[in-house]
Amino acid sequence: MNLWLLDASVLLACEDTDEDHHRDARRLLEGGDPLATLDLAFYEVTNVAIRSWHDNSAAHRLRSRIAAVGDDGGLVRADAALLESAVGIADENGITVYDAAYVAAARALDGQLVSCDVRDLVSRGLARLPGDAV
Repeated sequence: MNLWLLDASVLLACEDTDEDHHRDARRLLEGGDPLATLDLAFYEVTNVAIRSWHDNSAAHRLRSRIAAVGDDGGLVRADAALLESAVGIADENGITVYDAAYVAAARALDGQLVSCDVRDLVSRGLARLPGDAV
């Protein structure tokens, strides 16, 4: 059984029926494998739901989904060690520290990062698409 660390894009894809990875993201979240995410995801998904989608209900559903992952022990808190690792990953790969924090968390848990971010994460071999994880 794999541990899948989900970045915010997977959580958002689960909510957005127009997203190409919607079905695979839902299947992953509804499957039996252990899941985790960063506490940063609370802020990222809420920002998209409120600022881009203008949908308070979606923001609530997304936060509830993250809380459920956390209730199963899968919420990773950012700390100094994680951020130190993220800075190194960001510098090495030319990506944001936000994205690198998910990579660092997946590595710390000996899990696999799942993301819909093809350009910055999947294409660099730092993450898998949701369809590759189900």
